[in-house]
Amino acid sequence: MTTTSKTRYISRFLAMTIMAAIYGLFFASGPVKAQDPASSEAALAEMQKMIGGVPAELQVYPESAIAAGWEMMKSTDLNKNTALPSKIRELIGLAVAAQIPCQYCVYYHAKAAKAAGATEEEIREAVHQASLTRHWSTILYGNQYALETYKTETDAAFAQ
Repeated sequence: MTTTSKTRYISRFLAMTIMAAIYGLFFASGPVKAQDPASSEAALAEMQKMIGGVPAELQVYPESAIAAGWEMMKSTDLNKNTALPSKIRELIGLAVAAQIPCQYCVYYHAKAAKAAGATEEEIREAVHQASLTRHWSTILYGNQYALETYKTETDAAFAQ
């Protein structure tokens, strides 16, 4: 078997394995039931009461997932009792959004970070840190620097 044939065989095998895993995840436990429309209506009413409207993200959600999306939003974005303070969470969100890149997310997280008390300098630093992470990742990954060597060197640096 030639190297090209082996590569094709491995690629097909991996693709079939991934497809089988996905199939198992979605279908092994039986069909997924649609959400009760009343729960979507209740979620929409709660959004209206709590925040005065329906967030754009949930306006374009499938109706069958609105209540679940709202629960996720309440437990994360709107939750004041998380391990990270709001300002830090929003700065992280902004840094990630800048790397994705997502104009919607950058706009939202910059506003939310400022509302949570972030300064212009903190915003600049968060975005700069994201760029540094992308930069060094590109250098190491693109040059295929040995991960185990990198881990050993990093562990040694932090052991001091």
